[in-house]
Amino acid sequence: MEIVRVVLSGLPGKMATKVKEKVLGCDDFELLPCALTSKRHDSERLDGIELYGTQRRNEFLEDTEKHRPFIIVDYTTPDAVNENAEFYCTSGIPFVMGTTGGDREKLIECVEGSDICAVIAPNMAKQIVGLMAMFEYAATNFPGLFEGYGLEIVESHQSTKKDTSGTAKAMVKYFNKLGIPFNIDDIQKIRDPEKQREIGVPEEYLAGHGWHTYKLTSPDRTVYFEFTHNVNGRDIYALGTLDAIKYLHRKMEEGSKGRAYSMIDVLKGI
Repeated sequence: MEIVRVVLSGLPGKMATKVKEKVLGCDDFELLPCALTSKRHDSERLDGIELYGTQRRNEFLEDTEKHRPFIIVDYTTPDAVNENAEFYCTSGIPFVMGTTGGDREKLIECVEGSDICAVIAPNMAKQIVGLMAMFEYAATNFPGLFEGYGLEIVESHQSTKKDTSGTAKAMVKYFNKLGIPFNIDDIQKIRDPEKQREIGVPEEYLAGHGWHTYKLTSPDRTVYFEFTHNVNGRDIYALGTLDAIKYLHRKMEEGSKGRAYSMIDVLKGI
């Protein structure tokens, strides 16, 4: 396989840092010595990587022109998602968007109206994405299966995660199709470390975890279903990101343009 050149967007953030570790540990990738970051971290250096703040994007383009083609991996913040994507699209840089939040429809439209392709997913963990695909299959083939049932969704993440889990929000759509009129605003979001300790999150993972539980109860409360997926740490997301990079690189070589791929596409293409 041809070596894939990678640029990170979001250093020195924890998720971008975890992806950096995995990229450096894999012979399939070359991590370029430059990365995009916020204005606050502009001109800093991290393990030999120069960080370019948003105010130096033109300089970043000039300095990386000789390294094209490369793929940007975005793990920034929800409020930066759409602005970043517009920059990647107008600059002709394919990207993997692991950041949740933002206007997702606008995000996809941005890619579809450009000359690049991208992988966009609210969750980069392959196994969880596979589970979500099972629910999508059920929702499509057995609509209304849980009509009349009550639903409770609880998600817990580290206190620094600002938005509601993109995975939980995606699951709401499937439960809606299965007959449960549940609203995204009704998702219970836990960010308080003390409450996280109470539900069993290990101390060493309070700063990096993703716990989700979906509880379904029949109208007469005689039947009860519970689905849980708990992730401690960030490795599972970083490893899935590497698969997304490889998939996107293959699509680039095939000449794909104006296409926004999902992690389901990545799973099917591995």
